[in-house]
Amino acid sequence: MVSLEEISAFIVDMDGVLYRGNTAIPGADKFISTLEETGRNYLLLTNNSSLTPAQYEAKLAKMGIKVNQARIFTSAQATAFYLRSIAKEGAKVFLIGMEGIREALLAAGFTLAEDKDVDFVVVGIDLNLTYEKLKKAALAIRAGASFIGTNPDRTLPTEEGLCPGNGAILAALEAATEVKPTIIGKPSPLIFELALKRLGSTPEKTAVVGDRLETDILGAHQAGLKSILVLSGVTDESSLIAANPKPDFVFASVKELAEALRGG
Repeated sequence: MVSLEEISAFIVDMDGVLYRGNTAIPGADKFISTLEETGRNYLLLTNNSSLTPAQYEAKLAKMGIKVNQARIFTSAQATAFYLRSIAKEGAKVFLIGMEGIREALLAAGFTLAEDKDVDFVVVGIDLNLTYEKLKKAALAIRAGASFIGTNPDRTLPTEEGLCPGNGAILAALEAATEVKPTIIGKPSPLIFELALKRLGSTPEKTAVVGDRLETDILGAHQAGLKSILVLSGVTDESSLIAANPKPDFVFASVKELAEALRGG
């Protein structure tokens, strides 16, 4: 049996774990303070590529959750790292996405282009998605551009409910091109390897805290990490019956997890 006492580092999802939309999940601030006060290392790892780490720091601060941007790692950063490792210098990218992925790609030296003569089509969540963007992306993929998805999350937890996520955009392009994207974010092992390096931790001493079975929990299992599911996001108790793999721990939210970490 795995014990919480064995875990000294945490990789923590954000959407559905610390907040929904722009509303903090009750106890999220105390969970972060618990990690810090009990000497546990942590990294906030999000599949959502829409914002930069600095923007996420500001978003969390508005909800009363104080985290320095150095503790935030996004699928946008992981995507830029991956592309830089395989792309030729001056490679061109057609982008569907928002400020987070745009800034990460530009900082990594890529040229963003609008025509179909590009090396990569990179797709992240885009709240201003249009048919024109989908058309250009599909044409570029059909012309030979590599198809890259920052993350496969089909839904996005918000105050209104579960809204379409990046996986829905990827599905539309896959249907239009008959090409499957290369996924960089969770559950891909790559993003967990990068997160562990940032933490300076090992899989045996690290746990992933998330709300999705198909990304957080599956990814943790594949990377040899412990897994903690919270039921404050997209997964409910009924989904656990058929879950494979199953999480090592299940809590209603990070509030209850914080209490357990304090031994209460």
